[in-house]
Amino acid sequence: MKAFFMRHFLLAAAGLGLAFVAPLTAQAAPAEQPAIPAPRLSETAAPPVATPYPDTEVAHDQVTAAFALAQKTHRKVLLDFGGNWCPDCKMLSGIFALPDAAHWLESQFVMVPVNVGRINTNLDLASRYGVTIKAVPTVIIVTPDGHALNGDGSTALGNARSMSPQAVLDLISDWNKRG
Repeated sequence: MKAFFMRHFLLAAAGLGLAFVAPLTAQAAPAEQPAIPAPRLSETAAPPVATPYPDTEVAHDQVTAAFALAQKTHRKVLLDFGGNWCPDCKMLSGIFALPDAAHWLESQFVMVPVNVGRINTNLDLASRYGVTIKAVPTVIIVTPDGHALNGDGSTALGNARSMSPQAVLDLISDWNKRG
């Protein structure tokens, strides 16, 4: 599971960005990729991920690389702001790692976990899209050209521990249809 996050989320860490970006660009999407509905999941629960967020220092490079990849592959960017201390963040990452969920998410988004420390760092990345982080997880879906699709509901996954995996994907799918 940890390999999944390393491969799909750590896009630009300290000079290794191209190593992570290169394999993903081979799966380029068509020019006008439609929003595909979320799959029906058989899982009713997901195991939490122990440390889903990379070091705080790599966030800006990750986001830059994610938008470059999103423009090339015509996918949106899913920014997942959280901290490794947060139970709901760990649970959300566990849902994202479920095989069917992971496949669908990868087809629709360039995923970026952004470590906000104790909600005291990398907050500027959310403010670019009109979102103020007051709690985590905060999830923002952004078009490749920088338009946030769910600024109004970016904290709706803040209770991921009490949500089913299907409810999480359905909400993300609804946001994805906005753009």
